[in-house]
Amino acid sequence: MILVLGATGKTGRRLVRTLRAAGEPVRAASRSGEVRFDWTDPDTWPAVLAGVSAVYLVAPDDPAPIPDFVKQAVQAGVGRFVALSARGLDHISEGAFQGMATAERAVRDSGVQWTIIRPNNFSQNFSEDLWHATLRSGRLALPTGAVPEPFIDAQDIADVAAVLLTSDGHHEQVYDISGPQAFTFGEAVATIAKAAGREIDYVELTPAEYQAELRAAGVPEAFVSELDALFTVLRAGHNAKPADGVRQVLGRDPVDFAGYVSKAVDAWT
Repeated sequence: MILVLGATGKTGRRLVRTLRAAGEPVRAASRSGEVRFDWTDPDTWPAVLAGVSAVYLVAPDDPAPIPDFVKQAVQAGVGRFVALSARGLDHISEGAFQGMATAERAVRDSGVQWTIIRPNNFSQNFSEDLWHATLRSGRLALPTGAVPEPFIDAQDIADVAAVLLTSDGHHEQVYDISGPQAFTFGEAVATIAKAAGREIDYVELTPAEYQAELRAAGVPEAFVSELDALFTVLRAGHNAKPADGVRQVLGRDPVDFAGYVSKAVDAWT
């Protein structure tokens, strides 16, 4: 039995579908999905872990419960973790993305098999949540410094995770995964606008301007800080070069951004 945490999220729901299509037994767990799992409620953990041999771990923002969960999972018989992290995590300022950092440490120290996936920004951030509403409004404004990003399709992340969860030979590996080509956010928005047949503007902001817009929109201060840390790493160019993790694991090239846009175009029309 494979436990998929965050099973209603961008990668989790795709991973559940991919594993089941391959005939693998899957327990899809989340706060509102098939099986209830809540990081803040340890009473939900035992039933979710019963009979599980491998876990796809999507960390919560709060790092506090992660070590206890990993320890309990190992005691319940879990022998393999695949943890979703973020590319460039080593360059992110201390205090940001502590859930992911703690999850990496916890699986490394678990005493069982572990693999870590570190993807670039998801292509689906443009069409499913993070930047979707602003693109629909006709304007995306970010502090990227015109540094390119090799956006990764969430299905590629799911395909990689499926192999890591079901195949040997990936213990103690950290895979950086990205799309095959880097685009600036302005180029990405132009590609989306052309496909959607409508005008969408990209506006380059300073970090201070971006933080001010987020606060004006009522974004919680903790998330403002994390987004600032994310774009600081992006502007430094640490993640600009395409990574070869998808090819290492799957033996094929990742989905390119144009391919993603062609499938997601209804999200912006």
